[in-house]
Amino acid sequence: MMNVQLSLEQVLISLPDDAPEATVGHMFMPPFFEALGFQSTEILAEFSTKRGAEKVDYALRHNKEDCDSFVKSRTNPNVIVEIKKRNDNLQEGTPQYKETVCQLKSYLLAPNCKTVQWGIITNASHIQLFRKHGKVVHPSSLCLEITPDNISKITKDIRQKIDNTPRALTVAIYNNKGGVGKTTTTVNLAATLTVQGKKVLIVDFDPNQKDLTRYFNIKPKKDSIFSLLEDKNDRISFKGELVSYTVNFKTPAKTLSFDILPCDEKLGDCSEVELKQLFKENRLRQVLDKVKFDYDYILIDSPPNWRFFSRSAVIASDVVIIPTKPNNIFSLENAAITIKDYIPEVQKLKRDGTPVALPIFWNGEKITEPQKRTAYKAIDNLIEQSEKNQETPFDLQPYFYPRFKNSVNIQKQLIFELPSYAHIANSAFSHLPAVYKDITAYNYYLDLAKEYLLQ
Repeated sequence: MMNVQLSLEQVLISLPDDAPEATVGHMFMPPFFEALGFQSTEILAEFSTKRGAEKVDYALRHNKEDCDSFVKSRTNPNVIVEIKKRNDNLQEGTPQYKETVCQLKSYLLAPNCKTVQWGIITNASHIQLFRKHGKVVHPSSLCLEITPDNISKITKDIRQKIDNTPRALTVAIYNNKGGVGKTTTTVNLAATLTVQGKKVLIVDFDPNQKDLTRYFNIKPKKDSIFSLLEDKNDRISFKGELVSYTVNFKTPAKTLSFDILPCDEKLGDCSEVELKQLFKENRLRQVLDKVKFDYDYILIDSPPNWRFFSRSAVIASDVVIIPTKPNNIFSLENAAITIKDYIPEVQKLKRDGTPVALPIFWNGEKITEPQKRTAYKAIDNLIEQSEKNQETPFDLQPYFYPRFKNSVNIQKQLIFELPSYAHIANSAFSHLPAVYKDITAYNYYLDLAKEYLLQ
């Protein structure tokens, strides 16, 4: 450890602008880790990720007991840190920044880092915090410039987030185009996650359609979500507004359940003008934040528009899942609009890097190879147009072709496909998620969950 008399502020003042990575590690990291609350026996340098010869610069974990020293056990880290030399350009959007973020994500998803929940990149000039939940990695802060004046606050904010890690990942299922299967995806993904032992809450935030509420044959209350949004003094019980959906299986004998926050009539009766007068668009986020320690996943079914309800759902989310139909150009175009326009708009509003869009998937549609080629051609045009936009160029390729890297198709499918299946399409008639009664449907949605959420 370095001389503890030097504060973080003093270190930044004395650290050379061209400090190499080793100097950043020697001078800046020890007081930074101390400010985060980690002792020397809770810090490991050059931590092996067990993915080839990859080693991340630092791994951290608090000792659970006096006999449980992280530096001795070298297991189950909670935080990893990747550092760079001080004059590396880690400003958001630069090539070095993108390369470093990709490097950190690779480490976070490596075999020896399954327990890691947080990742940090820094060069003592910039710093950014990332959160990992299962397979999802998303920013938990902007990439911030470090100065002697702000380092204490930045470090305090990072420590507070690490020390109070929420249990839940909040996911909005959204596309600006209707008819792409948002409700079906929400229901069956929730059911699949419960089979995997996850505790799940689903929220019907489409009070005009109320499809999710009707799916489970729930009679909408006159006033439920509306009261929660209106309640600023925590006088209303969140649990009191929930419906627990439970299924008992005989063979094998087990019970599966998840919670539903159904829509109400009062919220659906409000006009857009009234909603904006009554509630701020971050109000749903504030309500759901109260239960983020009670669930593993919170899934929000959103309406197909970009008005109060859909905007609120996206603002409340950490990530956005975007179902599309390969034979419907409008679903693809609206997915592109969501990714390059709507989500960045919300990111600017929230100023914490969230939400992030997960890559699109093709949702339950039979499609021939000629139709698939037509869809790919349409997507290629969307990507090209977005890149050539002189005012706001945007790279859509990672969101449409996440498996296409370095001009090599690393898998036969460029886009994840959830196959068309009658049991899924007709499951609403029985008010029972298809994955609870059909193994093929379950396997399809398990593949979807593994593609996006489960590590």
